[in-house]
Amino acid sequence: MDESKKKELEKLALRIRIGIAEEIKARGFGHIGGSLSIVDALAVLYGAVMKYDPKNPSWPDRDKLVCSKGHAGPAVYATLAVEGFFPYEKLKTLNQPGTDLPSHCDRNKTPGIDMTTGSLGQGTSLAIGMALGDKLMGRSSKTFLFIGDGEADEGQVWEAAMFTGAKKITNLIWFIDDNKKQLDGYTKDIIQTFDFVEKFHAFGFDAVRVKGDDVEQIYDAIMAPITDRPRAIVLDTIKGRGIADVENTVNNHSMNIKPETGDKWIAELNAELAKL
Repeated sequence: MDESKKKELEKLALRIRIGIAEEIKARGFGHIGGSLSIVDALAVLYGAVMKYDPKNPSWPDRDKLVCSKGHAGPAVYATLAVEGFFPYEKLKTLNQPGTDLPSHCDRNKTPGIDMTTGSLGQGTSLAIGMALGDKLMGRSSKTFLFIGDGEADEGQVWEAAMFTGAKKITNLIWFIDDNKKQLDGYTKDIIQTFDFVEKFHAFGFDAVRVKGDDVEQIYDAIMAPITDRPRAIVLDTIKGRGIADVENTVNNHSMNIKPETGDKWIAELNAELAKL
């Protein structure tokens, strides 16, 4: 990746983080920690990898995204708004009555959402169905699946992983957001996750761990030569990445914030953007 493309993706990631801050500020609370930790991967996908058309969100040959870790909806919404799927100002309606941006992604409400998710683990099986459907239809489309490290406590995740590996579903790429936390604490204190790379290798994947806020490492992992094994990319992330106040808050799965706090975060992110 050349330096100009890297900088472009880093700028996109900052714009997505600003969008997330706008959403949470407008609502006064929300799922911010696990939204921020997948931003850089979303920036790479929407800025350099995926084929899509914001003016035609249901284009049959598009690449698709499934956010199985339902509480990261604000990150997906911010990405779609920045990329022009719907007006940016709509971000300020997150979780408001009558909104098109509900707490968990809903394909029937939000342009650009490819699959309704929220009940943890179920997005894995849904993504498999979407990827297999594209294969049956003769499409070259890929499906990109995000799961959380806490979500990986669910048995359905590993049933889906076993099926993906056994059936060699190579048009489906798994991302594991290994941010070391889940809703009510650190993963090591709740259910030790062990080594995700080794686990996915055992299930028949090509698996790699990358720095989750390094757009170049993420891009290279996605674009590595295709084999006959599906791919799992373990994102070594920090919950709340990109906003220091959130990173440094232990219970940052969901946070209450005052408008002035949101303004502070947005100003800090805009200052970073101006430096690039």
